Amino acid sequence: QVQLVESGGGFMHTGGSLRLSCTASGTIFKVNTMAWYRQAPGLQRELVTSITSGGYTYYSESVKGRFATTRDNAKNTVYLQMNSLKFEDTAVYYCHANVQSEISDYYGIDYWGRGTQVTVSL
Repeated sequence: QVQLVESGGGFMHTGGSLRLSCTASGTIFKVNTMAWYRQAPGLQRELVTSITSGGYTYYSESVKGRFATTRDNAKNTVYLQMNSLKFEDTAVYYCHANVQSEISDYYGIDYWGRGTQVTVSL
């Protein structure tokens, strides 16, 4: 079993910065792609950014140029640096990871964190 634990959410004014982190723990052979999703009230969960184990990144258009995702493979941790925050970035941010618990677990299993609230004031 694998757990994802997020931290770093909170309250920030427009234009400010926050940094989120998410660490995977448990029975892990390899953590493949890690990602951050967010869900605002009344809206569907959306992909914000992802990063492969090799460091290739994807960003949604709404955060490109403002957010940066990095990871530390030795710590099974992904980080999300959020700069120039906007009111519309307010949401619960969820960490997602595809994890192989053993070498034979070729496709891995998808796991979700419980989420961390990010609130940006106008």
